Amino acid sequence: MRRTDRLFDIIQILRDGKLHRAKDIADRLEVSVRTIYRDMDTLVASGVPVEGERGVGYMVREAITLPPLTLTSEELEALNLGMAIVAEAADDDLKKAAQSLADKIDAVLPTSTVAEADAWKFAVYPFADATRGFIHMPTLRSAIKSRQKLHLDYRRIDGVLTARTIRPLNMEYWGRVWTLTAWCETRDDFRVFRVDLIEAAIALPELFADEPGKRLADYSPE
Repeated sequence: MRRTDRLFDIIQILRDGKLHRAKDIADRLEVSVRTIYRDMDTLVASGVPVEGERGVGYMVREAITLPPLTLTSEELEALNLGMAIVAEAADDDLKKAAQSLADKIDAVLPTSTVAEADAWKFAVYPFADATRGFIHMPTLRSAIKSRQKLHLDYRRIDGVLTARTIRPLNMEYWGRVWTLTAWCETRDDFRVFRVDLIEAAIALPELFADEPGKRLADYSPE
């Protein structure tokens, strides 16, 4: 597993707001406790609101932000894309400016800008990773609003390409990487997909209605 993928998984574990011991996280991810300690240091340095200490445990708290930016998800997506394009330019000064701007945006962005569910900052991914999923964003947004089922071709972090039929429920912003929370009809369970790992997103003619146990309100990260 790549380190960035492991950091993403750690955030998924911590986002329930409970205290988690480093050993329990290490056992779950099949790495050493020392590795988890290093990962926690990286998350804290990246701006993720992690509290805790070695030998006690870790948890995520609500981030304290400066006065909020009033951005729609579409505006945030456009800004994200613009910074990603500039960051890939040949001009070193522009690259540094894009990185600096991204850090400032991450510092003041309120969690309420994006999600109905909780969203935590996650600013350790390079811009190149974030740009891969932008082509699918209009389809995902439209399907969430119209409650339309989607067919996804999704490449798991182990490289295996899978085909899924999903009910898209919500998108969240993690600091240059977006995720899609959905009810996966293929797996008969909730799943969180990284948008940058989606290879195809096709709207299906079938709409879906709220069903107990399959709604966003029913989703509880483990």
